[in-house]
Amino acid sequence: MNATVARLTSRAILGRRRALLLLLLPAALLVICVLARVLAGAGPDGADGLAAELLNGFGLAVLLPLLALIAGTGAIGPEIDDGSIVYLLAKPLRRSVIVVTKALVAIGIVTLFGALPVLIGGVIMTGGLGAVPVGYGVGSLLAGIAYSAVFLLLAVVSRNAVVLGLLYALLWESLIGQFVPGAQALSIQQWSLAVTQSVVGADAERLGIASAVGLPVAVVLLTLVTVGSVWYASRRLRTIRLTEDA
Repeated sequence: MNATVARLTSRAILGRRRALLLLLLPAALLVICVLARVLAGAGPDGADGLAAELLNGFGLAVLLPLLALIAGTGAIGPEIDDGSIVYLLAKPLRRSVIVVTKALVAIGIVTLFGALPVLIGGVIMTGGLGAVPVGYGVGSLLAGIAYSAVFLLLAVVSRNAVVLGLLYALLWESLIGQFVPGAQALSIQQWSLAVTQSVVGADAERLGIASAVGLPVAVVLLTLVTVGSVWYASRRLRTIRLTEDA
């Protein structure tokens, strides 16, 4: 990891417009959690069920992919689009160091603005740091890592990364990946949900927490997608020409 690249990447992602979106999305989740907790007035069992439904439907399905899209594409996409990436590539830095640093910064931001608010939202809904908040917190963390890597790769290979990422997040992950049986096995959301299901334990079935894939397969797929995306992004970055129109 390179400190200078990390600092520049953080500034790029946390620019004025992106920072606003990064704050609004988790704030919306927390407000909804507070309102649901106050208005529902459910007992412990009902609170757990409502928390699971809300954290899955909004947290894993909407919040995490959108935040990762902002952070992952923002980590390198603008530099490629305006050509300023050539100045970074001209430095005596390995492409893998550049990509890994940018991926780590994006993951850190998604963890701060995504996984942590999901955990806090779960605590608000259930009234304590129980299995449901922890389960969705861990699942959100792993989902954020995988999403960030995928969207960073997308920004390297395509100048339409934001549009393609939105289509992927809103269509595949939020719709097709939830309801089409065959497609569920190819969904980052479902893989992270398998981890959540495992952490919640015996109460997962009662609370409606069920993944289309088993835990071992989910962990392997999350690892392969994350590592593979970072590796291929590093490889593709080597092909960018050091010219002003790169």
